[in-house]
This record gives sequence, structure tokens and C-alpha cells, in this order.
Amino acid sequence: MGRPRTNDDAVKERLVECATEMLATRPRESLTVRAVAAAAEASTTAVYSLFGGKDGLIGAVRDRAVAGLFQDLSEVRTSADPLADLYALAVAYRRWGRGHSHLYTVLFGGVQSFDPSGEAGAGDPVRPLLAAIDRALAASVLVGDATSIALSIWATLHGLVTLELAGALDGATAEAAFRSAIRATLRGWATPAVFRSLRQAEPAHWG
Repeated sequence: MGRPRTNDDAVKERLVECATEMLATRPRESLTVRAVAAAAEASTTAVYSLFGGKDGLIGAVRDRAVAGLFQDLSEVRTSADPLADLYALAVAYRRWGRGHSHLYTVLFGGVQSFDPSGEAGAGDPVRPLLAAIDRALAASVLVGDATSIALSIWATLHGLVTLELAGALDGATAEAAFRSAIRATLRGWATPAVFRSLRQAEPAHWG
């Protein structure tokens, strides 16, 4: 009878954390079973028994990133104001990226590709953002193609978060850039009547 494995969870966690850091900070080809096992102070056998190999380990990292971002965005409460909801979702997206910089880099650095076209799957990490866009379109708050709106908002968010994580923006500059860029992006897709109202009462609307 084999010896019971009592610390699989601890080993699994170390392997995922080490693989995440390596994927975020090194060329992807440098992540080998031997390298990640050594970094996690585990055996190569553990990688195969827990994940089935390198691809399974990379998949586990990707799944953690997807689940983390999806959970944080899903926790944003839906209100009667779709634009306020979109802004709140942008805030949550940035907060998650700043708090999980390695997972963010892995998620949008090649392991997980973002495709806003087509039907959003249950595991799409930005599905709450897409749902808010649909609500805004249905309420005639935004006008345009949902895919184009999603891509423009995500491109703005991704650019801002990436610059901030890279240290290209100091705290005050990053905060000001985030507020102005997200507001401008949402205004750009607003219907004419909503656009005018936003220009007149923007501070109160965005909070």
C-alpha cells in the first residue's frame, strides 16, 4: 500500500504560485517541469501526478486567473444605472490587476486570449462587463456594436493597468488617467442625450 500523500494541497499551491511567477516574468519556454519543480521545492513527479504535466500546470494557472478576475467583477452590484455599473466594473478590474499583477500578466499575456466576439461563455473573465454593456444598450444609454464597445473599453483598461503595473505611471498620475480615460471612453459610446447629461453633471454621476 502506498504512503498517503498528506500535503498535496500545499505542494499544488506552491507549484501554481511558482509557475505563475515564472510565466509572468520569464519567457514561456523557460517554464519546464524541472524548473518549476525546483522553484517550488517539489519533485517533477508531483507536477505529473497533480497536473498531468506542464500543460496541465499552465492550465491551472490560467484557470486561477480567469476565476479570480471573474469573481471580483461578479461581486460588483448591479444598479439601475448601467453607466455607473460599467465604471464600477472598470474600478474592480483595475483593483484586481493591481492586486494580482502576476496573474494579470499571465491572463492577458498569451496564456489566456481575450476575444469579445460571439457569445460570452460561462468562464469568460469579463462576462460581467459584457452583460453591463448589453444592459446599457437595451436602456438606450449606449449606442453601437456591443463587440466594438467591449473591445474599446477593455483596450483602454488593459492599457492603463499595464502601464501602471510596469511602473510607467506614478500613483497620482495613474489615478487621474484612469478616471479621465474611462469616463471619456464611456462618453464616446453614449447616446447624444446621455452624452450631454454626462458633460453637465459628470462629477456627480461618476462619484
